[in-house]
Amino acid sequence: MSHPEQTSELKQIIHNHLLEMDIHGKIREVLAETLKEDRSPAHRPLTESDFLHALQQRGVIDDVMKNMNINQEVFTKTKPAATFVDKNITHPENTSVDPSRRCLYFQVLGGKAFLEHLQDPEPLPGQVCSTFTLYLHFRNQRFHSKPVPCSCEPDLKEGFLLEIHRDGMGEGNKMADATTMLSICDPVQLVLIRTDTSGETSLVSSYFLDWRTVLSSPSGKTCFAVELMGVGSECKVPAGVLTVSLELYPPLTETLTPDIISTQQSLEKQRTAEKERLFLVYAKQWWREFLDIRQSNHSKMVKIFAQDENGVNRPVCSYVRVLRGSRLLENPRQAARFVSLLAHEKAPVVGGGGGKQEQWCTLMSFLCRGKGDCEDHATLLCSLMLGFGLDAYVCVGTKAKGTPHCWVLTRGTDGTITFWESLTAHRYLHHAIDPEAPPLAPQPKPTSPYKTIGCVFNHHNFLANCQPSDAVELCVFDLQNPSRWKAMSEEALRSVCAPGSTTSLPPLPPLCASSLDPAAASNQLELELRFLVSEHRRDLELATVWDDHLCYLLSSALSAYELERCTGTSCGNEEFQDAVRRAVPDGHTFKGFPIHFLHRNARRAFATCLRSPFCKDIVSCRGDYVRLAVRVRVFTYPENTCAVWLMFACKYRSVL
Repeated sequence: MSHPEQTSELKQIIHNHLLEMDIHGKIREVLAETLKEDRSPAHRPLTESDFLHALQQRGVIDDVMKNMNINQEVFTKTKPAATFVDKNITHPENTSVDPSRRCLYFQVLGGKAFLEHLQDPEPLPGQVCSTFTLYLHFRNQRFHSKPVPCSCEPDLKEGFLLEIHRDGMGEGNKMADATTMLSICDPVQLVLIRTDTSGETSLVSSYFLDWRTVLSSPSGKTCFAVELMGVGSECKVPAGVLTVSLELYPPLTETLTPDIISTQQSLEKQRTAEKERLFLVYAKQWWREFLDIRQSNHSKMVKIFAQDENGVNRPVCSYVRVLRGSRLLENPRQAARFVSLLAHEKAPVVGGGGGKQEQWCTLMSFLCRGKGDCEDHATLLCSLMLGFGLDAYVCVGTKAKGTPHCWVLTRGTDGTITFWESLTAHRYLHHAIDPEAPPLAPQPKPTSPYKTIGCVFNHHNFLANCQPSDAVELCVFDLQNPSRWKAMSEEALRSVCAPGSTTSLPPLPPLCASSLDPAAASNQLELELRFLVSEHRRDLELATVWDDHLCYLLSSALSAYELERCTGTSCGNEEFQDAVRRAVPDGHTFKGFPIHFLHRNARRAFATCLRSPFCKDIVSCRGDYVRLAVRVRVFTYPENTCAVWLMFACKYRSVL
């Protein structure tokens, strides 16, 4: 957009705001009052400065500035709309908006009817309490609110500026008009997370908001209540209500009628329902054919559909997409390490005798919560592997004792089969046993913990194991061989699983960079642990003397441990051992205790360490010339996940 056009548009917006305020009426009132008050004997004529002073005294100028504040920086150039960083924007004036792009100002004006928190006491100033945090995702942009105390009416009041841009090459910088925006069916996904006083997170609600009702508002602004539902077994139970406001910037010159919007939404739903109906008909026929192949197929773990956190049944292939980690992840092994750092937790069940509640989370919910079941980990890892250009699949089967499990498989161009355990980042090379080989012929020994496999899938393929046995050790992964693997039609899968194929598919969020400063986080945790150790030893009536040089030497060991977890290769331990030998004098003894955590809570970590007799022996060390050391290294990964390594050590003079 040229400079004159920008100026003209700015003038028009200012003019519209002034009209809304009825500025002319206010000026006339002030002018009349000023003329009445001016009763000086000289009858000095009123000047422009007198009049401006009168306007200022009556607060008219302040009102105008306050009303116009929303656009103070609206017309400065900004970055492209594809934003990969997590943003926290509370007011539009805190960001810059490209005038050639349409923006949606999404405001949360408060919450109510969160009845589960009806009895929660009002938190005292400085008191640690459970909090709510609201996360948003819209067209490759992610945001989050500030945490607020959990209550029946949580004080969730935030504003987020969402860019609405056209799709297609060369279209990103053009202003999206009403017709274009009507065709953008991407919802705003809202994810509400509760964090308790110990730092544990739980998913309260996951909601998909169709924002297009704002296109019919004459003022370009609309306000309404959003009823959030629970998740899992409580997906039919209301969790609470959010009041939200939507406003377009710049406003539309021509709005759409509500009938046009409802017709578009109805057509989209009909198309989606028809595609899903046809796929279900096809899947039933495919399943009957699979069962007819052999009797043993009836007992194999072949999973075509899975329920998400909102109780919606979707094909499992739709949970896998090609996901690129931008510059946040360097290689597949680092991706596996990142996924393993997301905590493992089964979906909670109310009652049920300890049974498992099925819940395959949407990726946004999984990332915001920071933990999930093995299916969530496996689908995320498979998506990242596909992003790195590997031929990757999610495997559905069992581990020891027949426990259902999911993991990831990659196929090399040379036919090499590698299993990846998404919960630990461990890798296993697979070599099938030949059941027809002579009895004395050497056979490969199984290295993986997996027992059976029923099917494999990714974003394009779904293949069921139709070999005589579903034992992993006997399985041949010749996926193109129809006598070993029965494949679903790629075209049928594409009709319901490809991005944009149906409006019921949740959009894929980008990964967010960590906002943690690893050095500051390491220092803080180390200081807290020093205090806890000194406190523990004081209770034992022991003095505490720290050896800062020894503390520093422990860093190289912790770095080597994390590198080994990432790459599977041990590196740097020899140098650490040599440095320790030089730092510990003759006749002295050195003891060290390394441990790994997924959290940064010092008291929890110290309590866990004291359960180890070896660690307890170190921090409670008695003897001659005792010197203690503790070192913490926080390694950060996307989504604020971190690997926390800490090591306690001591050296003392051995007394016979």
